[in-house]
Amino acid sequence: MRGHEEEAFRLFMSDRMPHLLRAAYLLCGDHHLAEDIVGTAVVRLYRSWRRVVRAEHPAAYARQVVVRTWIDGQRRSWRQEQPTADLPELSVDDRAAEVALQRADLRRLLDRLPVRQRAVLVLRFYEDLSVDDTAQLLQISSAAVKKLTQRALSNVRSHLPAGGTASVDIEEAR
Repeated sequence: MRGHEEEAFRLFMSDRMPHLLRAAYLLCGDHHLAEDIVGTAVVRLYRSWRRVVRAEHPAAYARQVVVRTWIDGQRRSWRQEQPTADLPELSVDDRAAEVALQRADLRRLLDRLPVRQRAVLVLRFYEDLSVDDTAQLLQISSAAVKKLTQRALSNVRSHLPAGGTASVDIEEAR
């Protein structure tokens, strides 16, 4: 890469990095793993930077690389880690503790979903992508996105308390 291309890459990544890290965290549920996913994605984006720049929507291209990196990691048979239900003791004020518990509730709900259902929910409702944009990113049909969304929401609802509503505020859980 030339100097001006490297500078453009640095500027792009400094702008997009927080968004990519949040999306990766929602997909995998672990801050350290999210950093690893984004790190791998950054390397892939760097290698294909000229293609990224030519893309109609470079931010969407970067997000797609992060999602595919996560999906690729899920396919590996060596991945045997399991999330734990035990939360560490909180030593913060009540509001921060409440937000942390909401995040944990959201994480538990997402962890119960199959990989593709989780990806669809994160892309549709957190990243606020349309059905068509989600379909294009995951390289599936719009009908498949709708069906996966329906199944994912049904799965989430089945794990909610008897009242049927979640105590999770997606804006707070970000």
